[in-house]
Amino acid sequence: MGTFSKCYFSSEILSLVVLLFLPSVCSAAPSVFVFGDSLVDVGNNNYIASLSKANYIPNGIDFGIPTGRYTNGKTIADIICQELGVTTFPPPYLAPTTTGDVVLQGVNYASGGGGILNHTGKIFVGRINMDAQLDNFANTRQDIISRIGAIATRKLLRNSIFSVIMGSNDLINNLQSPAAPIPSLISQDEFANAMISRFSVQLTRLYSLGARKIIVANVGPIGCIPYQRDLNKMTTDDCVQLPNQLATLFNGKLRSLVMKLRSDLEGSNFVYADAFACVSDIMQNYKVYGFEDPTSACCRVAGRFGGLIPCGPPSKVCPDRSKYVFWDPYHPSEAANMIIAKRLTDGDSKYVYPINVRKLVQS
Repeated sequence: MGTFSKCYFSSEILSLVVLLFLPSVCSAAPSVFVFGDSLVDVGNNNYIASLSKANYIPNGIDFGIPTGRYTNGKTIADIICQELGVTTFPPPYLAPTTTGDVVLQGVNYASGGGGILNHTGKIFVGRINMDAQLDNFANTRQDIISRIGAIATRKLLRNSIFSVIMGSNDLINNLQSPAAPIPSLISQDEFANAMISRFSVQLTRLYSLGARKIIVANVGPIGCIPYQRDLNKMTTDDCVQLPNQLATLFNGKLRSLVMKLRSDLEGSNFVYADAFACVSDIMQNYKVYGFEDPTSACCRVAGRFGGLIPCGPPSKVCPDRSKYVFWDPYHPSEAANMIIAKRLTDGDSKYVYPINVRKLVQS
């Protein structure tokens, strides 16, 4: 009993000492924890047996080396971190170097092929879905408590930014893929409701683990990606309507969920990021933003839009990546990511509601 009391006392003293230093750290830049799919994966899939990987050329051609990022350069989450003054990108959770004091600055749990529903992404074999990403964050949280104590951990997490980008794979793999497991078993509305129901549980769990400043991004216009254009044998530059209708259906329900959680969970500050609106605006006004091609993949092998085969060593790469909205059949280029990220960081309520990311940090 005496030994336990001494250990408990030491833990609390440690927390109080660390608390003295946390304000200066938090005022400089917040810790950032990222959850999601291949749009923000920075290398977690490098460490699992998966058919979804990006740790090979020409991915990362403008980053310096292939890291596991599914784009030519930085992801949306990377750029938001830069805009907030974060000096190092949150590392992949599964990297052996993501340990010790490193985790105090944030961690990236995202996984290519991951989704809200646990059966999403089976086509890729290995992937880390949202429930498993939350399990991984719970482990990180316990590691932080072990290092700085419970009180300081609560303070650190309250001031941290949590970014969640999920849902695209659930719609593409489960309803739009030729190998879709539930193509006609339930209605689109029922499927969207099932996604929202699971997501509600997951976001509530994230809150219960200490997150307070939580950005939740909706699903982008997936009917406009090169993969969908070629899969549906589009002969014009129009987007495919059905995938975009599915995304719009889900997004409407997601916005309502985010606002409900914001209202119901005391002390929470949920923010709804409208990726659909951001990407749609870029494609509709691509010349204004300096793009030349808003429909095709820069990294391509086959298909009118370069959307039939994933980007890899045999691919041809466009000479100027900054002129393309899409890097590969599925993902935006760094140039497009830059516009999206800056709009979410400092934009108005048309794209991020009710406050932008910078104001969320300051809240």
